[in-house]
Amino acid sequence: MKKFWIALVVIIVLSLAGTGIFYYLRFFGPNVTDKQEYLYIKTGSNLDDVFKTIQQQGIVKDTTSFLQSAHSMKFLRVKPGKYRLKSGMSNRTFINMLKAGNQEPVTLAFHNIRLKEQFAGFVSKRIEPDSVSILRLLDSAKFAEQYGFNTDNIYTVFIPNSYQLYWNTSPEKFFKKMYANYEKFWTPERKQKAADLKLTPQEVSVLASIVDAEALHDDEMPIIAGLYLNRLNKGMKLQSDPTVIFAVNDFTIKRVLNRDLITNSPYNTYMYKGLPPGPIMMPSVNAINSVLDYKKTDYLYMCAKADFSGNHAFATNETDHKVNARAFQQALNDRNIKR
Repeated sequence: MKKFWIALVVIIVLSLAGTGIFYYLRFFGPNVTDKQEYLYIKTGSNLDDVFKTIQQQGIVKDTTSFLQSAHSMKFLRVKPGKYRLKSGMSNRTFINMLKAGNQEPVTLAFHNIRLKEQFAGFVSKRIEPDSVSILRLLDSAKFAEQYGFNTDNIYTVFIPNSYQLYWNTSPEKFFKKMYANYEKFWTPERKQKAADLKLTPQEVSVLASIVDAEALHDDEMPIIAGLYLNRLNKGMKLQSDPTVIFAVNDFTIKRVLNRDLITNSPYNTYMYKGLPPGPIMMPSVNAINSVLDYKKTDYLYMCAKADFSGNHAFATNETDHKVNARAFQQALNDRNIKR
């Protein structure tokens, strides 16, 4: 009998030890593989969708133990997001991360993206919403009016910078975040400078987009800004080639021709006075500040220098400007640049 009881105790101890090891490995043992860097859970997903993704992408070694752990830990509510995976992560750690919604933020950095259509495509590659839903929001007059914009100038709300947000951010929340930064950027000091120019912040950004498109070198921006402000104050047409290129919608053009100048578009500043209704590109912060802190000159005309340095030849009168323009046109001819 003594041997029997000893044997029974040994069996029980071994059984308990085995059970303990089994449960330990189920919850605390390494299970996440190195096959994926992130788990993306889309908005509207349910538990079945998450389990299916984990299985199809080979995110865990043992799917059964993961499912059993999820059930034991009462993983019932799915929180969409972008979750960083670490090889060797246990079921317990993995499931706790998903239950808490501890997703990794996305860093979104942008600068000088030409069109809002291109911007929508750029953003959609980094967060969950597609470009169509983002663009639909920006093209909604009703939505734009809520923030004091219209569908032409709403693109001025996006100030080039680096931002952090969550992958599953909706188009509306994305815009609200950008608008909050816009409000922060337009300090009372900047707003006062804009008012002194008799321009709204949106109009400053529109002019800055032209300045940015014209200037290859940043040190010329305040001079170019001052030139265009001189023309605005005198009631002259801006006559900016980049606005014509925008109106024609052909950004491969290197030489604007006379036929381009008669393109009937509110963005054609050879045809219409004043600023165009919206920006022709996303202006840089430097371009915006160059308008607000423009350099005072008597310049009314400018033309790219014939040396193709990217600098401009400025003039206060049309006679001198024509000399500069002929020199640049001849330089284009010498290089056989026809378009």
